[in-house]
Amino acid sequence: MSLAVDPSLVDFSQALADEARGITRQYFRVEQDIHRKSDGTPVTAADLEIEQKARSMIAKQYPEHGVFGEEEGEENTDSDWLWVIDPIDGTKSFATGKRTFGCLIALLFKRKPVLGIIDMPSLEERWIGIKDQPTLYNGQPCHSARTNFLEDATLNATTPDMFNPDEWEVFGRVSETVRFRQFGADCYAYGLLASGFTDLVMEAGLGRFDYLALVPVVEGAGGCISDWQGKALTFDSAGKALASANQELHARALEVIDSIQ
Repeated sequence: MSLAVDPSLVDFSQALADEARGITRQYFRVEQDIHRKSDGTPVTAADLEIEQKARSMIAKQYPEHGVFGEEEGEENTDSDWLWVIDPIDGTKSFATGKRTFGCLIALLFKRKPVLGIIDMPSLEERWIGIKDQPTLYNGQPCHSARTNFLEDATLNATTPDMFNPDEWEVFGRVSETVRFRQFGADCYAYGLLASGFTDLVMEAGLGRFDYLALVPVVEGAGGCISDWQGKALTFDSAGKALASANQELHARALEVIDSIQ
């Protein structure tokens, strides 16, 4: 049985994204301290303020819901309804003045994503995906590409640094089959895939806050997204993602991955 997401939850998710967009605009290209977390990744005051604001809004509106955020960890994650937030996906881009950073907001029901937002504050672009509904780009339906063959496809990843040596070998083999590959877009690549401008995104080492919001966006645009074995991405996935413009292309990419793992 399909789950219908209440429109009030959709409106609230958009309000969270609006607040995040407003905060990032206050900090973007303004001199600020950049701190290094225990895992070596950077964090800024904007990351912290966005997540704190989102948590406050959720606690007020939906006190029974859980929250899992990149900066402040988990709270009530056994709840049926769980918000997963990446306040700034692409903090390195944000901190160095590049516009390809985003805010990722996911809503899960029983550990599976049913709503996702990719918001690009500096570009004024937003994708919202809702389970079993068409993905909207700035309020209008969008659709992924109909590229069926790997040799015609464009492949994306955020950075080579995200792969360990074995993963890099797999990524490299997929790269050999496509038209060309490129790096550096962070979550923006998945939005571009949903709008038909790129065909494949393959990444590893992702946190839950990095991939869960992407699922409804990609699927609602006609694309496919899974782990590297073709399994659905949930709160319990291991952090590898493969997104493709359509099922046929996805199957071909998985065949290449399976042949060398």
